[in-house]
Amino acid sequence: MFKKCILILAVSCMMYSCATQTESNPFLTEFQTPNGVPPFDKIKLEHYEPAFQKGMEEQNANIQAIIDNTEAPTFENVIVALDNSSPTLDRVGGVFFNLTEAETTDELTAFSMKLAPTLAEHEDNISLNQELFKKVDAVYSQKDALGLTREQQRLLEKTHKKFIRSGANLPADKQARLREINKQLSTLGITFSNNILNENNDFKLYVGKEEDLAGLPQWFRESAMAEARATGQEGKWLFTLHNASRLPFLQYSANRPLREQMYKAYINRGNNNDKNDNKKIITDIVRLRLEKAQLLGFDCYSNFVLDNTMAKNSTAVMDFLNNLWSYALPKAKAEAAELQKLMDKEGKGEKLEAWDWWYYTEKLRKEKYNLEEEEIKPYFKLENVREGAFAVANKLYGITLTKLEGIPVYHPDVEVFEVKAADGSQVGIFYVDYFPRPGKSGGAWMSNYREQQGSIRPLVCNVCSFTKPVGDTPSLLTIDEVETLFHEFGHALHGLLTQCQYKGTSGTNVVRDFVELPSQINEHWATEPEVLKMYAKHYKTGEVIPDSLIEKILNQKTFNQGFMTTELLAAAILDMNLHNLTDTEGLDVVAYEKEAMDQLGLIPEIAPRYRTTYFNHIIGGFSAGHQNQLLGHVFGSYAAGYYSYLWANVLDNDAFEAFKEHGIFDKQTADLFRQNVLEKGDSEDPMTLYKNFRGTEPQLDPMLKNRGMK
Repeated sequence: MFKKCILILAVSCMMYSCATQTESNPFLTEFQTPNGVPPFDKIKLEHYEPAFQKGMEEQNANIQAIIDNTEAPTFENVIVALDNSSPTLDRVGGVFFNLTEAETTDELTAFSMKLAPTLAEHEDNISLNQELFKKVDAVYSQKDALGLTREQQRLLEKTHKKFIRSGANLPADKQARLREINKQLSTLGITFSNNILNENNDFKLYVGKEEDLAGLPQWFRESAMAEARATGQEGKWLFTLHNASRLPFLQYSANRPLREQMYKAYINRGNNNDKNDNKKIITDIVRLRLEKAQLLGFDCYSNFVLDNTMAKNSTAVMDFLNNLWSYALPKAKAEAAELQKLMDKEGKGEKLEAWDWWYYTEKLRKEKYNLEEEEIKPYFKLENVREGAFAVANKLYGITLTKLEGIPVYHPDVEVFEVKAADGSQVGIFYVDYFPRPGKSGGAWMSNYREQQGSIRPLVCNVCSFTKPVGDTPSLLTIDEVETLFHEFGHALHGLLTQCQYKGTSGTNVVRDFVELPSQINEHWATEPEVLKMYAKHYKTGEVIPDSLIEKILNQKTFNQGFMTTELLAAAILDMNLHNLTDTEGLDVVAYEKEAMDQLGLIPEIAPRYRTTYFNHIIGGFSAGHQNQLLGHVFGSYAAGYYSYLWANVLDNDAFEAFKEHGIFDKQTADLFRQNVLEKGDSEDPMTLYKNFRGTEPQLDPMLKNRGMK
């Protein structure tokens, strides 16, 4: 495989020297397609390298033009020119960075490793260019006298701060060291993510005896049989670590040893002392991040990151997380005791373990609420849920989504929709990619193929990993998957409805602890009775979900929230602890994680939602951080930022109270949210935007109540 990668890269370099290849490279001009969508049917592996090369050359030339301009530095000829300096890079990056997560190959992975240090160096050449910084600084120094709009002021402030945070004010020797750190970080994160992908794909639990399937629903058995058949194992059942396989297995399998095997395989990813081991990589990343932060004048990496957020510093975040912990852990302990009682009733003398939690939670759900997930899944056919999310957006914001045929896609699973406003004008193009496959990272995210800017409308993508259809049975979602679909569509709405003048301020280019507000508030509509009756229809009969089931769904909304909140909090605190370090000498990440969790008093029946060795949100991906934020959910960008989900949870619960007060489809409230949050991107301070919508700062109580903690 290594030789194959080398050969492909050699060929791509050869092709770059060929003029005809350059001419036929679709990335080198605006896409010649309807709506300017990426021509996936024409994009080839050999196009990426010359496109990135040309893109960097183009940006360098545009930056040199800014520097050489003899006119006095202005907002237009410096800040706007810089914002618009990378059209080719934006085009190729938008496609490349999504595909390396959604549809990667060995060849794409090899090229990403080659590209990363080059791209890191390119970005450093810009941010450490003293002549360019002088121009930016000259505009910044007269910002109060320029008569700028609030969005223009914001872009100027962001641009100036980005240079400072990238080391523009450092002496030459420290800049040189910063360059070296960024270069090293750029490849370490990719290696980390690839190791996890390999671990996910390598684990295969084949079951050959029907008695070992006890407890598993029929649809899941059929799905597992189809998976096994696809690997040449006819007559067996295959279970994997992908969410759509692992979670139902842990939830329903009566075979305790197999549950344990599945669970341990999942939580030990990146920690098996083999070729995919991530421990040294994490240590190196944490060490380098700390050194970078200290070079830039911060005591630790978290304070460096948080200087650019709503929270502002580590102390504020830790106070917030510790306060929530005091509510969550007691609830989780009470839930564990309840599950243990259920186990005791079986008389096997077994003690509750982490691999038992999902299984007995499902049993308890049935006992307490007379509800099984299997009872409601038939009402959540994927296509219906998606139409439900679209219908909510239509009622709130007047937009319509219509499926487009004949649009080029990178995989047959991908579907494309045109989004139009109430007046018929185009809002953007929306791609969905919903099913797991070997080349796709786990989880779910939103990304952009093109950012909104002025009259240019965005191209937005949602990528998820939901249960695949099997035979005559369509994809039927769990409640959690339903909420995930609404969540990612909330990000998409943020990217689609934005109305900003500049790329640097538009859409999801906002601070990390604000970006989850549009996604998380959108989840609230998913289970509102009025909304459920719009889309939750039995896939066989077309029957609308009955009131009795809706009542059961609502009754169990706070069920298991101690566990959910505690595992999320544990991961957020782990992230903060790693990045609060001021000394990494002798760091053993596994031992450190255990010590940190023991200090918190985390019970052994619960692990952090992400353990360090597979915590892709905070470690993986292009760790140097692509400057144009091409991925809305770029992996690796949540370092010292995983708390954002909980921070934004305070915002989204408080914000949804406004809808509940006036009606969940109240036009005035929806307009206020659209005009002050969704359309505004990062054109204003996020707390100012929030208060413009809500009239006051967010309150904690709605979140605590919705999680059953008050």
